[in-house]
Amino acid sequence: RGKSNYTHMAPTASFYGLQAQTLEGEPFDFDQLKGKRVMIVNTASKCGFTPQYEGLEALHQEFKESGLVILGFPCNDFGKQEPGTADEIGAFCERNYGVSFQMMEKVSVKGGEQHPVYQWLCTAALNGAGDHTVRWNFHKFLIDEEGRLVSSLRSAVGPEDADIRAFASGK
Repeated sequence: RGKSNYTHMAPTASFYGLQAQTLEGEPFDFDQLKGKRVMIVNTASKCGFTPQYEGLEALHQEFKESGLVILGFPCNDFGKQEPGTADEIGAFCERNYGVSFQMMEKVSVKGGEQHPVYQWLCTAALNGAGDHTVRWNFHKFLIDEEGRLVSSLRSAVGPEDADIRAFASGK
């Protein structure tokens, strides 16, 4: 469990070559994630799945010392469920869910404005694993310690899922 479902090809772009901005507007280079297990999730404050913030924070607290990094990317692509500014998003996450994992800038995860991180996650030629479509908020991507995309999980797969927990724990 928690192992890759993909037959990997050689990716044309390295996960560790990616960059994004944090919610505070600081540059975040993905090369600092080498050797870490990474979960990337697109988030929203006004979504039926928003309570998953609580489970994501619990995972972060339990496994951050053993190499799990969670990156939350606020997204307003689905139902306009993340209308807030960076300050509003940060205050909401902290006030309602005590979020201390790394929140990134608000991005588009699909369409013509798709952020380069999501281009990599969703394009087999770039990630070497498979093509994916993010269909709603709280879609999760799991990237192993070697920078390989190992799983793409729909919104309904919660943070307490056995496969996510196995990945988070490094098993």
